[in-house]
Amino acid sequence: MHTVFRIGEVRQIDKKLSLYEVDLKLTSDDDQQLRQLTDHIREESSGSSGWHRIGTLLLTIGQFDKAEELYMALLEQASNDSDKAHIYNEFGRLKNNQGQYTEAVSFYKKSLEIVEKTLSKDDPKLANIYNNIAVTYNDMGDYSKALEFYEKDLEITKKALPPNHPDLATSYSNIGQVYNDMSDYSRALEFYEKAHKIYEKALPSNHPNLAISYSNIGQTYNDMGDYSKAVEFYEKALKIREKALAPNHPNLAISYSNIGQTYNDMGDYSKALEFYEKALKIREKALAPNHPNLAISYSNIGQTYNDMGDYSKALEFYEKAHQIYEKTLSPNHPSLANSHLNFAAWYERMGDYAAACKSLLSAFQIQKKAFQESNPAFASTYSWFGRVYRNTKDYSKALDYFEKCLAILQKTLPQRHPNFGITYSNIGDVHRLMGNYERALSFHQKALNIQENVQCNSLNCATTYTNLGETYREMKDYSTALIYFGKGLEIREKKLPKNHPDLAVIYHNMAKLYLGTLKYSIAKENIRQAVEIAEEKLPSNHPHLLDYRETLEEVQKKL
Repeated sequence: MHTVFRIGEVRQIDKKLSLYEVDLKLTSDDDQQLRQLTDHIREESSGSSGWHRIGTLLLTIGQFDKAEELYMALLEQASNDSDKAHIYNEFGRLKNNQGQYTEAVSFYKKSLEIVEKTLSKDDPKLANIYNNIAVTYNDMGDYSKALEFYEKDLEITKKALPPNHPDLATSYSNIGQVYNDMSDYSRALEFYEKAHKIYEKALPSNHPNLAISYSNIGQTYNDMGDYSKAVEFYEKALKIREKALAPNHPNLAISYSNIGQTYNDMGDYSKALEFYEKALKIREKALAPNHPNLAISYSNIGQTYNDMGDYSKALEFYEKAHQIYEKTLSPNHPSLANSHLNFAAWYERMGDYAAACKSLLSAFQIQKKAFQESNPAFASTYSWFGRVYRNTKDYSKALDYFEKCLAILQKTLPQRHPNFGITYSNIGDVHRLMGNYERALSFHQKALNIQENVQCNSLNCATTYTNLGETYREMKDYSTALIYFGKGLEIREKKLPKNHPDLAVIYHNMAKLYLGTLKYSIAKENIRQAVEIAEEKLPSNHPHLLDYRETLEEVQKKL
């Protein structure tokens, strides 16, 4: 007789002995949700041996080394080509999870070579391998290859299954994911919505795949910069998962993390932390200490603290994430590149531009091995290179990198995507520093045309206002400069902690403006605020702090 419980709360009662108390609630014989989910889980897990199911479980929980040991043993014991094909396929999944994409494709093709000899061209087992190869090419950023294999998968799936079968929806969803990664958002939504219609007809209302479908649509809206729509779909996914899953199920953490990311992109850092910490709490209970998804949580929280100006906390979480990635992933995994980018952002904030450059080069070397040159991941790296070279006053290099970033955005994103606003503003600021004021104003206006008319992170708009203010100040149009400084200051004072270094930047700019208009007492008040913040938040040798002190001395001489 089988007995099934719902898991209520899980509490650790002895850390030394790793003892937990679990509240269980017995399910009834007529639990409709349980029956529907059980039927689908049985269908999804049928047809594989116990050892193969253990291998799948080890992959799911991030135990890649143990999974590899198991598959090596199974391969040695394999008595026929069918078993070998299956194990090669699982090796491919393993290598893909480790970020070893070339090896993953090699294993998949070994499996494909065996299967193609024995099966017809329309056999569903071929579709599964095509799908796996497509996943790897998509992760590599080779989107044309990914689409090629996903379409082979779709062609077989359409012939083999009825039009409302969930596996057909999965094929549509996968193609949608490629288009989303290519930033072709209208095509992504088209395929995601095809998938969603099938899921709604074929699956119970609490099935996890419906939650995934809502999450996919939410991700596309988030990437488009439509944050309210993103939250709407993420919350639909969350409601399903809260009904269907245990309170500490890892998929709940995915929903919390997605919502947190959207709030972070909107600049609502307190809400972002609230959801990121919910995700982290679940992952710390549910996953192994070195699971990559735990590293994702640490990285997300680190990013939010960095954006908030709490740099010691940011570094603490970035280091936790990096330690996990180094232990569990291959040296060329894209997640390690992202980790190096996080460190680069931190060093840039700390004014250690040499260390920032070193981290950026580490990220860039990994990305060159993992991705094609036009992959959107390079845009972020080029943008950070531009920021670092701008800070070191190498303006021609800074402009070169910002323009490289812009070229990728133009190939991959809709014209009014928020990232264009950020990049136009960066290019405008370099032109200001080079004395090209008309060019600077032109690019800042391009930025504002996006940021004032599209749902963006208002802090990015504040940066453009600040850059415009500084341009007009240097042009000695002090009244216009003051208007823009005021707009930037209003947003930053609302959105940021009172001691955030970005506030110090505006106070310093305004101090220079009042110095230029001979209003020395007001200049002193502003520069005093800038120095106080910088002394609290930045290293003693930070270039910004040194600039602020120099301006303070200049003001004091005038009084």
